[in-house]
Amino acid sequence: QVQVVESGGGLVQAGGSLRLSCAASGSIFSINVMGWYRQAPGKQRELVATITSGDTTNYADSVKGRFAISRGNAKNTVYLQMNSLKPEDTGVYYCNLVYNHYLITWGQGTQVTVSS
Repeated sequence: QVQVVESGGGLVQAGGSLRLSCAASGSIFSINVMGWYRQAPGKQRELVATITSGDTTNYADSVKGRFAISRGNAKNTVYLQMNSLKPEDTGVYYCNLVYNHYLITWGQGTQVTVSS
């Protein structure tokens, strides 16, 4: 069984910063992609950023230049540094893991609220 646990969400004023963390554990033989998605109230879940096992990154246009995804020294961890936060960044942020070539799992999510 594989578990993905997020942490680091919270309430911040516009212009502030937060750092999200995600750690995966369990029967993982290889991690292919780790990423962050978010879902705002009344909206569909959307991609925020991903990073591959080869450290190739991909970002949504709306966060480019403000957010940075990185992997920890323990390759089963991923971070999302979020700077210059805007009210429209508010939502539940989910960590996503693609592992063992084709399996996918999600974390429970962590709330990020940006006040104006």
